[in-house]
Amino acid sequence: MTHPISLVIATRNQGKTAEIRDLLQGFPIRIMNLEDFGPIPVVEEDGETFEENAYKKASFTARVLGIPALADDSGLMVDALGGLPGVQSARYAGPHATDAERCEKLLKEMKHQTDRNAAFVCVLSLAVPGGPALTYEAQCNGHITHTPAGTSGFGYDPVFYYPPMDKTFAQMTMGEKSRVSHRGNALRELREEFDKVMTWIRQHMPTPEQFMCEDDAP
Repeated sequence: MTHPISLVIATRNQGKTAEIRDLLQGFPIRIMNLEDFGPIPVVEEDGETFEENAYKKASFTARVLGIPALADDSGLMVDALGGLPGVQSARYAGPHATDAERCEKLLKEMKHQTDRNAAFVCVLSLAVPGGPALTYEAQCNGHITHTPAGTSGFGYDPVFYYPPMDKTFAQMTMGEKSRVSHRGNALRELREEFDKVMTWIRQHMPTPEQFMCEDDAP
């Protein structure tokens, strides 16, 4: 019988954790996040790309906790703002800003812009304590609204309009959003080969050292 693999999501964001749990349900894995552990140092997300930040968070968490870690770095790239807020999406309105304050700042920056094209980008990094990692990347294209709409989701969801469904992300159910979102697309790539991923994890996890007790000595 195959024992479940423990996997920690390198975040305290319950919204992200819920989306990942939903998309990976059915696999023999025990999914936790940082709230399930005691305090650990905060990783400074100072990478210049989503991939750098995702790997930094995943590898650090895996080394500290000694189990495989999955981290995502995702953000909103707005054409009219030259790709901003990009990797600074979570810190766009300051390190302690709320989701509503981030959306408010973005809408102010976009007030006189006619080009409303934008894309959510997500990079997933799955790392083991020894350092190796797998990477998955996806994006979802849409438009920035003029006013927030919807109460579901988190982050910039209320101001990100997805034309094929005629809704913002915040107007969608979790299932609807997961089917089309950047994170959902990246997780589906991971999910589609998760049997192989679990084999990869088992192959790269350190083998527990064997110690001989005095009673076992010849």
